[in-house]
Amino acid sequence: MVRVAVSGSGQMGQMVLRAIELEPGLEPVGVIEARQGASEAVGAEGARYPMLPDAGALFAATQPDVVVDFTNAAFTPTLVEAALAHGVRTVIGTSGIDEATVTRLRAGLAERKLGGVIAPNFALGAVILMHFSKIAARFFDAAEIIELHHDRKVDAPSGTALATALLMREARGRDFVHNDPESTTVEHTRGGDVGGVAIHSVRLPGLVGHQEVIFGGTGQTLVLRSDTVGRDSYMPGVMLAVHEVMKREGLVIGLNALIGLE
Repeated sequence: MVRVAVSGSGQMGQMVLRAIELEPGLEPVGVIEARQGASEAVGAEGARYPMLPDAGALFAATQPDVVVDFTNAAFTPTLVEAALAHGVRTVIGTSGIDEATVTRLRAGLAERKLGGVIAPNFALGAVILMHFSKIAARFFDAAEIIELHHDRKVDAPSGTALATALLMREARGRDFVHNDPESTTVEHTRGGDVGGVAIHSVRLPGLVGHQEVIFGGTGQTLVLRSDTVGRDSYMPGVMLAVHEVMKREGLVIGLNALIGLE
């Protein structure tokens, strides 16, 4: 039985906790919540788990094999240090993690021969969209990304959109052709620019997570789109990652390698 701690008690944290309860071979053991409040987390069937603000204290008390983190980029470096200190594998879905934290985690996992995953998106449809976008990037000179998320998302662009643009630029081998109008009457309406890919971020209530990649060529366009209509769509990918980090050594970025796309 794989013992799993959950970092964060918000909507995603609660959903992860309940998914772990239902997943064969996994056992939730506790929750990390930096904000002061209740000392216990309640599961789907009323089961209670210890909840502590300090990751190291929770790891020492509950001895998890894996921690799943959906919190914020400001807290994740602290979590990474605690996980490495206690030999806990990591599955991280938090957006906006800085490169220094990624480098530290990669080195620490390699040194300890532990597995870890950082993924910009755990929805399998979005992962496949990124893969298809990487393939299409070799055949088109121009491309733009429209990403749409709920109005409580703290970052823009989304980690998925940024990762998609970078993968496309890498596959193409050079910048895309980015259209710059002669006159811009409203600033920033052409979006951000990542390797010549314009990224447009939409934030509205009622949305969950959506991404559209539009490629343009002579006399044609190609549109790829994924829609996440509920946060439960992330859970199969999260559960897959939790199982996989028990079998692997080192850090994996993205789910591609875990589902046979690399």
